[in-house]
Amino acid sequence: MLIGYMHYRKSPAELNRAYAFAATAKAEGAELLYFSPGSVDSEKGIINGYKYAAGEWISTVSRYPDVIYNTTGFSGDKQNQAVKSLQQEVPFTSFSIGSKTTVYRNLMTYKKYSDYLVLSEKVLSNAHFFAFMEKHPEVVFKPAWGHQGMGVYYVKKAGYEFILQSSTEETTHNAEEMADFILNKIDQDEYIMQPYLNCRTKAGVPYDLRLHVQKGDMGKWMPPIIYPRISSNDSIVCNIGQGGYTSDLTSFLTQEFGKRYYDIRKYIEMFSLQFAVHMDEIQNDLYDEALSELGIDIGLDENQKIFIYEVNWRPGHPPFNNINLSVVRNTVRYAMYLVNKNSEGI
Repeated sequence: MLIGYMHYRKSPAELNRAYAFAATAKAEGAELLYFSPGSVDSEKGIINGYKYAAGEWISTVSRYPDVIYNTTGFSGDKQNQAVKSLQQEVPFTSFSIGSKTTVYRNLMTYKKYSDYLVLSEKVLSNAHFFAFMEKHPEVVFKPAWGHQGMGVYYVKKAGYEFILQSSTEETTHNAEEMADFILNKIDQDEYIMQPYLNCRTKAGVPYDLRLHVQKGDMGKWMPPIIYPRISSNDSIVCNIGQGGYTSDLTSFLTQEFGKRYYDIRKYIEMFSLQFAVHMDEIQNDLYDEALSELGIDIGLDENQKIFIYEVNWRPGHPPFNNINLSVVRNTVRYAMYLVNKNSEGI
């Protein structure tokens, strides 16, 4: 069985976790082909990729894989054309759930988890943004297609001025300057706004919880990987890639909630799996597709009730080596499950 690992980087030597995938695939009885969209020759039905053998990555000309793990997004007409060509021939493991706006709209439509959502609105104009701030004096302003906490801003109204905070700096603006800032952003990209919810540790530091759920062997949702992400500089951005840090979940919950830590942990774990099943049902109902992995970012209110910040279909890899390996194993086993499922015509 040949599993394709498609990434925008041309060489697997530039991506440390490619080796983990190759080694895990071999341990599970499969073989890994690493490649980028530019290496696909759709006319001949071949790929110029890499396989790991004898301690090194070796370039090879290969047939199409039996399944493709599409780990990242791609840009450019040529890349997207290659991806579309492959999708017609080979099953992919992952499918987009859409922008933050789309996910919010779908969850509100299906209602089951609507009470858990943080109010989100697409920013249509300066006037729309300022009207939203009249109701919510503290707002989170972020890209609808953003990832890793990039481009996220906290905005607070203070009299006739606005405090604007990013992951790196805090500035103060008058209404005209703020209007120019918003207009410049929404002219370039789609942005959403949410009321800021004060989810902080006992020490007053902002945090959130990443719930990483995956399908594994037999296409079943596996027990979630959950870890806190804590701001290191009092920024609202807790993402590890933007200066946040993490810790052991049990230690964190014990520190914050004492003896209730176990019940809270079980509550979050159960929520993770049930929510993943619901998202999978929505994806199947709307697009006739199956999800394989989700990253769900949540906070807890003063009563420890969950509220959902956002949901991602490419959640990246947890910042723990031992957990990272289980993520790789689940991905490989799910890919193998898809191949077997298709060959059996299930």
